[in-house]
Parts: sequence; structure tokens; C-alpha cells
Amino acid sequence: MTVTEDRPAALEIGNKRRRKEDQRLITGRTKWTDNIQLTGMLHIAMVRSPFAHATITHIDTAEAAAAPNVVAVLTGEDVKDEQGSLPNAWAITPDQVTPNHPSIAVDRVAFAGEVVAVVIARTAAEARDAAELVDVDYEELPAALDLRESAEDKVLAHPDLGTNKSAFWQFDSEGAGTGGNVDAAIEKARADGIVIEREYRQQRLIPAFMEPRSVVVDPTGEQLTMWSATQNPHILRFLLAAVLGMSESKIRVIAPDVGGGFGGKLQVTPEEFITFMAARRLGKPVKYTETRSESLMAAHHGRDQWQKLTLAATKEGKVTGLKVDLIADLGAYVALVGGGVPVLGAFMFNSIYKFEAYQFNCTTVLTNKTWTDAYRGAGRPEATFAIERIMDELAHELGVDPLEVRERNWIKNTEFPFTTVCGMEYDSGNYEAATERAKEIFGYDALRAEQKQRRESNDPIQLGIGVSTFTEMCGLAPSRVLGSLNYGAGGWESASVRMLPTGKVEVVTGSSAHGQGHETAWSQIIADRLGVPFEDVEVLHGDTQVAAKGMDTYGSRSLVVGGEALVRAADKVIEKAKPIAAHLLEASVDDIEFKGGRFGVKGTDQGLAMAEIALATFAAHNLPDGIEPTLDSDATYDPVAFSFPHGTHLCAMEIDTETGGLKMRKYACVDDIGNIINPLIVAGQVHGGLVQGIAQALWEEAVHDDAGTLVSASFVDYLVPTAADTISFDIDHTTSPSTTNTLGTKGVGEAGTIASTPAVVNAVVDALRPFGVNDVRMPCTPERVYKAIHAQDGAESGGGATEGAATPHFDEADTADRTDGSSL
Repeated sequence: MTVTEDRPAALEIGNKRRRKEDQRLITGRTKWTDNIQLTGMLHIAMVRSPFAHATITHIDTAEAAAAPNVVAVLTGEDVKDEQGSLPNAWAITPDQVTPNHPSIAVDRVAFAGEVVAVVIARTAAEARDAAELVDVDYEELPAALDLRESAEDKVLAHPDLGTNKSAFWQFDSEGAGTGGNVDAAIEKARADGIVIEREYRQQRLIPAFMEPRSVVVDPTGEQLTMWSATQNPHILRFLLAAVLGMSESKIRVIAPDVGGGFGGKLQVTPEEFITFMAARRLGKPVKYTETRSESLMAAHHGRDQWQKLTLAATKEGKVTGLKVDLIADLGAYVALVGGGVPVLGAFMFNSIYKFEAYQFNCTTVLTNKTWTDAYRGAGRPEATFAIERIMDELAHELGVDPLEVRERNWIKNTEFPFTTVCGMEYDSGNYEAATERAKEIFGYDALRAEQKQRRESNDPIQLGIGVSTFTEMCGLAPSRVLGSLNYGAGGWESASVRMLPTGKVEVVTGSSAHGQGHETAWSQIIADRLGVPFEDVEVLHGDTQVAAKGMDTYGSRSLVVGGEALVRAADKVIEKAKPIAAHLLEASVDDIEFKGGRFGVKGTDQGLAMAEIALATFAAHNLPDGIEPTLDSDATYDPVAFSFPHGTHLCAMEIDTETGGLKMRKYACVDDIGNIINPLIVAGQVHGGLVQGIAQALWEEAVHDDAGTLVSASFVDYLVPTAADTISFDIDHTTSPSTTNTLGTKGVGEAGTIASTPAVVNAVVDALRPFGVNDVRMPCTPERVYKAIHAQDGAESGGGATEGAATPHFDEADTADRTDGSSL
């Protein structure tokens, strides 16, 4: 008998449990990295380049070294023999061009904010003051800043490389044997169908996590211990050892409570390596905590792409082919997985649709800006935005409702499992159900009627309705697929379940939480699996000495990968307990069944609770011969497939056509994430994701001036929304359980961010259709909306952009005033 047979109805899974961790997090009864104080601890301040591209001709550290309580000043020259190069774990092609990436620049800086010297003092204030005294002479060089011009090698970000092109990566459905020839499909559509060509700009974004990055290193013990506000302690430990030449067993990395990440803390950073090297050199504990401006300037950025799409369809609106040409800005260096982020998106441009032919061409480009890497969604939001925008264009061309054209092309619920044009197998889904429910809670038909009335009456406040139907691939795995893409690590996850003598349970997970609610959700899973009280489960994570194995947290993988590892470890506990229970109950193992936390003998009322078995195992007075006195079990799980959540998001925007002002009227979404462990946690994930995606559509943009200086380097200029800027969202769920894991779960952490951006922009454009507008570049500020309206002066009311109409083209330098005060 398997342990999953005859299991009683779940008592915890599905419950709206308040999060265990919230009490300490929201009352400050926890220890963030910057709270850590060690005896004799020193503090670091970074000296950063003001230039985007320059040669370092001289550094004078004498005055800084003589400042009060300064212990040391380090330059790139001082550490050049030990610092190595920060690693890139995802070379997407064998010939990828990857510049050397020092933690401290030695003779040249490649972006504004790069570290050129380090001051170490007895207090943080003294280190910062002394850093002002470091005198650096630069010879400024031309900077590669415009993405398109950089792709043409007009100015070289790294002159020694001879090119800015890092890699060219292509997926072609014909070559892969998963579809037809896309060029033939486009030519056929030009002759007797519809061809739509559009360019979309994914602006550069900054993760802007709540807690700035911080790192503390203590070299005084037998092991060198690092505390870091990181998403990936296990990966960080491995790469510290690999790059700096230490035994991995001599390094312990701890991620204490971490205040948000959104992908922005999955790096291994120069600051971590610098603090490590400083502590090792000086033999004393050292701390570095960045300022918010440093965080915005030098922590990695996200998105930053130009996307050109060519869509071919029949006159009835059946899509026959999609071609994507994309250039992606890597910034000054190829980050840990930054080069592969567009590749993740490559498999999602087809989204929920049945395309016959597809080609994706991506050129990754080096510039003299902060390097880019994964930001919430990592390639999937970029792809979803583009395909959902152009599907709206197809609907407009046909003169049909945007939902209707989607339904003509989407995978029907009876067709699952379905293999896409990219070769991905979607295991389950029901786009029809999610869409119908979304329309119902949104009031879709009534809002369309109101929109019609406003247009007919020439109301100065126009109403736009935006649609986004999406799916995503998440739960980053399986390892064999990642290996085929030349990804430098696996996709497995590890878990341990420890049965304590009192019947309490310790769970050790390799995934590392930074706000997702793992401690609560994992406790619910174990409570149901082992039949123990929710309160009796303790979840341990984020410490490489406690959780020895793990692949950490990103890509909506924690539950679908880490949760499944946990289930398997718990099932091993049950299997190990059965022979002990059988021995104590004087029964055959084959007659033992486990239900509701008790081991019983079939057909009798004899039984023992899990806690009783745990105590008996600990005492070891009466165990069967050859049985080890432990129930503790480990499991490492490598998924067989990605997870594919989906959903339908609807947005209503009101646009003041006289001023360009924007106001969100309503937002409703229905996501299908499979079985839900904790609805409260899911709601929080969806709400947070929605706001981040909406922020890209309306507010956020990293803006550089002509010299390459980040001019949005504070929250005065980089507009992160607050609760006061948002509205109440209407959210709901349909359920199509995953067939590839025991719990039937799918990822949720990135869903809101992926789906919301195109829903909002589609709503803005929909409101402006009567003015001949078919695009507004993000963020859709009032200034840009106003300019879009008046750029089409003379167009007839009710006219719209057709295939032959000019697509708005924006120069790279077109940046609106970021203090425009726009709000929802």
C-alpha cells in the first residue's frame, strides 16, 4: 500500500491560516542582516565611479587611510590577484562574449556606480566620511548607452572585446520539428490574410526591494560565516568557494529574514565578494549595508528590451505564424543568469495559443549601464506583454472583441495535455472557465456598453478595457531541460523531515524564503501529511549548515519543487515508521495502515499515534531487528516538467483626453494555479504581483542621462507605488490541478506581475483608439498619453490604426518627466 491511499480529507491544506512568520516580521522581533552586531566588527563604504565609462588613471588613498578610525583602504589593484571574476552561470551560446567582471574595478569602469575603492573603518559613518576623501582620477571614454546603437557597435562598452554583441540565440519551430516555416506563413498571410508588425519597448526597471542589500562576514571561527540578504545562500556559498579559492566546507552562508527580493537578490554581488575578501584579509568581522541610492544605482536592473513582432493570421483571425526579433540590454556585464532571461521568455511568446509556426531571434547586447538580470517573472512578463499587445492589434484589425480573437486561437480545455509550438507540454488548464469567471466579476458587458456610450457622446473622459490572458512556465526545472539550455545549475530541491521524541516535527527546506510564507505553507503540508498539529511543525531554512542542500528561491519554484521534495520526505518518514508500528502492535507490516496521524491494524481498533512511534524510536528499547532508531528522512526532487499556471486579467482605465490624466476604474483577475495550500498567502502574492506589473505600465522607469548617469536614483524620481496609489482588486481562482506533482500545485509568485502590465496598457490604448493611437510607450504617463492623443490630431473620431498605419516610434532618449504625479 502507498502512503497516499485512503488519506483522510485535508485538515490544513486550503485553510486561510495567518502566517506564522508575520508576528516577528511586522513587530520587528527578528534579525535582519543589518541588525547583526559582532564584537570588534568593522564597516565598509564603497567608492563608486561617477562615470559610465572611463579609464582609471590614478587613485590616491592616503588622506582616506589617515582619517579617524580607518583600518584599511583597498583598491582593485590591491585585490586583483585574488578577486577573480564574478561568475556567469548561463552562457546561452558556446561563443557568448562575456567580459571579465571584477568586484573592484582595476583600470577601467564600465558603468556609473561601479566600485573603484573600499574604505574599512570602525563605524559606518567614519567609513562613509573617509570614502569622500579617496581621490580618483578618470579619463572619460565614450559610453554605449542607446540599446539599438549599441547593438550596431557604434560605441563599444568594452573596447577590448571588439563588439557589444554578447550572443545571438534562436528558436525556430521548423528546425526544432515542432512547427512550420514562419517566413512561409508570413508570406502567405501577406497574399491572402493579415500581417501585423509592431515594435514594443520594455523599459529598464529596478527591483526596489524593501530591505537594501546587506552582508556581514565573520572570519574568526573554524568556518568563515557570511550573513547576507540573499535569495540564494546555497548558490552563494558554492560560488564564493569557486571564485575565491576556498574549501566550500569552510564557508557557511546564512540568509536571515530577508525583506523582499523580486529576483533582485538572486545575484552573487561584488559587495558580497568584497566584504568576504576584506574580512579574510583583516581577520575581523566586517559589515556592508548599501544606501537606497546605491541599491537603485548598482543592484541589478531588469527588463530593458526592444521587441519587434510580426504576426501572420487568416482573414478569420486564426494566427498562422509569429516571428519575434528581440534585442536585450545586459548592461555592462553578463550577470549570473542575466544572459538567459530572454531565453526563458522565448518559450512563452506563444502563450496560450495554438500557433502553427514560430521563430524567436534574440541578440543580447552589452552597454555601459548597470547589468540586468531576473526581475519578478524573468522573461515571461516581457513575452506576455508583447503577445497580448499584438493580439489586441489583431482584434482591432478584424473589428472584433479582443476576447473573441483570443478564444479563436487558444488551447481548448479538452485538448490538454497539449504540446505547444515550442515543444512545451502544458499538463492542464481551462482558459474558458477562467475567462468566463473574470468577465463575470469584472462586469465586462456592462463596461463595454458604457464605453460605447462615452464614445458616441464624445465624453472627454474615455473608458478603455484591457485584456490579458496568460500562462507562464515556472518552477525552474527539470535539470535535464536546463542542461539542454546550457544553464549552469540544476532545478532540483531538497527537504528533510525530523521527527523529535516529543512528536514535534522539524522541517528543513533547501528553498530560502524572503517573504513568501514558506514557514506557514510548509507547516500546513506536513500537518496534513503526518497528521500532526500545525503548531507542532517548525520550518528551518536559509542556513547552509542547517539546510545542507538546496537550490534556493526564484522562478516560482518553492512550492512546486521544494514542496514536492517535502512531501516525499514526509512519505519516507511514514514508511520508516510502519515496521516499528507493526512490531509494537504485534502485526504484519502489510496490515498496517496510516490515517489521520495514527498507525493502525486493518480491521481492528488497535493503533499508535505518530508521536508514540517517535518516542518509541527515540528510546529504541523495543525495535525490530535491523531497524535504525530514527524516523528522520531526506528527499531530493527533480521535476519532470515545468509548472504552467494561467489566468485572465481585465482592467478598466479612464483617460482624461484633455489632460492625459489616467485613473484605474476596475481590475479583476481569475488565476488558475492548481490546488491552493493557503488562500491568504495566494491573495497576498497576487496583490503584490499586480501592483508591480501595474507599476511598470504606469510609473516605473530607470532613466539615464546622456552621460550614463542614473537620474532616477532615489524614490523621489523612481516612482514606486504605495497602497494609496492603488485600488482594491477583485481576484478569484479556477482550479485545474497540476498532473506533474503530488500536491497538484502550480506557481503563483510571479503571475500577477506577468499578466497585469499588458492588461493595463491594453486598456490605455483601447481608450485612445478613437484618436488613432495604437501604442503608448511604458510607463504610460499623462504626458505620454497627452502627446499620443495630439500626435494624431486630424484623425477622424472612431478611426483606428490599421496594418498600414504608422506605428509610433520612440527614440531611446524619449523619457518623460518622472515626477509627473500620475496616479491610479
